[in-house]
Amino acid sequence: MSKILVIDDDTAINELIKVNLELAGHEVMQAYDGTTGFALCKQEMPALVVLDVMMPEVDGFTVAQRIRKNENTKEIPILMLTALSQINDKVKGFNIGVDDYLVKPFEMEELQVRVRALLKRTRQIPESASIRELQTIGEVTLLPEVYSVKIGEKVVKLTPIEFDIFNLLFQNHGTMISSARLLKDIWGYAPDDDIETIRVHIRHLRSKLDKISNGKKYIETIYGGGYKLNI
Repeated sequence: MSKILVIDDDTAINELIKVNLELAGHEVMQAYDGTTGFALCKQEMPALVVLDVMMPEVDGFTVAQRIRKNENTKEIPILMLTALSQINDKVKGFNIGVDDYLVKPFEMEELQVRVRALLKRTRQIPESASIRELQTIGEVTLLPEVYSVKIGEKVVKLTPIEFDIFNLLFQNHGTMISSARLLKDIWGYAPDDDIETIRVHIRHLRSKLDKISNGKKYIETIYGGGYKLNI
């Protein structure tokens, strides 16, 4: 059973989410404003935060920033709920460090799928830590137990999502992986309008790799197709 914090000022939606997550076997805590929600997050250290954007005084984007900047809470996955459907709003959330984004109105079944995918990805050691996948190619080594990549003698820490993206490209190096497959394999579902999700995370991943790659560009964009890792 996982402890989940729901932060949403709409009491009806907050309660509906609570009931459905409890039916799925989770322990659910509730907050109805951003300030209380962040305080509860620091105190209880949940496995996942379900966070609304449009709240008075302290909005969801601000709460997400505070969670990511706090040393103790920065690794907690965030599923953002919002009535905002514009691409710019999604990009803003992902740039802050939100893990997934669900637009209201949504089906509870879809919420459950995304919650399961986030918990599976962030609460367990990646599969590559326990099965015989490639972990070293040339100068590049995966360190799955700590979600890191080593190039030569330099190491960079990735988020769980970034690590899973890199691992998928790594295991299939030299072969193009489509955006649709990345969405399906990493997020556990295949939305047809969330390609920007991939672009934002690839951009963050490239930025981190650039810090240790000595100028080499490992991830190639295949325009209209997907991405390929060149080692």
